[in-house]
Amino acid sequence: MSLSLLNKLVFKGLVVGSSIKFNDKKVCDACVRGKQLRTSFKLKNYVSTSRPLELLHVNLCGPMRITSRGGKMYVLVVVDDYSRFIWTLFLASKDEPLINFLCFLKKLKRE
Repeated sequence: MSLSLLNKLVFKGLVVGSSIKFNDKKVCDACVRGKQLRTSFKLKNYVSTSRPLELLHVNLCGPMRITSRGGKMYVLVVVDDYSRFIWTLFLASKDEPLINFLCFLKKLKRE
């Protein structure tokens, strides 16, 4: 609840037993910290991994409004941190990512 609304409630006598006037112009420390803007992360000029497939970034997108011809509604995107190579896996339901990701890893290790 905002301080100006509290002042209105007290002024109209809707709050029983309170005659406190809240200062509208003062903002509490927690509110100030919550509204602070963060600075961006500094860019790295080096690769933090030493070999391919050491670190993978995985993202699941969906459900898409329009399904594919095969009935797939979700997309699993896998990015290799070392090479920045991207793989996309298309999924029919949201409970498939783990199974498909494990099969994908087995395929990568064979190659």
